[in-house]
Amino acid sequence: MQNVRIGIVTVSDRASRGEYEDLGGPAIQDWLQQALATPWEGVARLVPDEQDQVEAALRELCDEQGCCLVVTTGGTGPAPRDITPEATAAVCDKILDGFGEQMRAVSLKFVPTAILSRQIAGIRGRSLIINLPGKPSAIKDCLDAVFPAVPYCIDLIEGPYLETRPEVIAAFRPKHAKKPQD
Repeated sequence: MQNVRIGIVTVSDRASRGEYEDLGGPAIQDWLQQALATPWEGVARLVPDEQDQVEAALRELCDEQGCCLVVTTGGTGPAPRDITPEATAAVCDKILDGFGEQMRAVSLKFVPTAILSRQIAGIRGRSLIINLPGKPSAIKDCLDAVFPAVPYCIDLIEGPYLETRPEVIAAFRPKHAKKPQD
């Protein structure tokens, strides 16, 4: 059986130029390593805050690399160069508003500036794309908040069956959602 592929995209001008260490991508990788029981491999990309490059990375990870999940970090604020939500919306067939709503609600418990965050999530084919903030602690808070719904969402778009480590994060599936037979 082939490992599940998960795309991790860091969107940062400074990190893409080597002026700043990418902390977001490794934070996502670490969180997923702890949370997922299903064997998986990360496919990482580091791109500047250029909408065409972010769109190209998302399309490549979904369409060519076969990632069932693509998680981005960075580029979700109100600054002029923050374009990750626009790039995500441009490549998605459907937007799932609840992800952004839940991430902002959770983040507001920690910082009043969470209302400035514009992260979204959406579906491209059989891939779920989720935008996360750039700060590692906010990445953890947001993944903790939304990831219980991620495995079932991937089931619904006919992706692979993801299992979590319940002691880290419990995936929610309705009683009628059965694990496929190997």
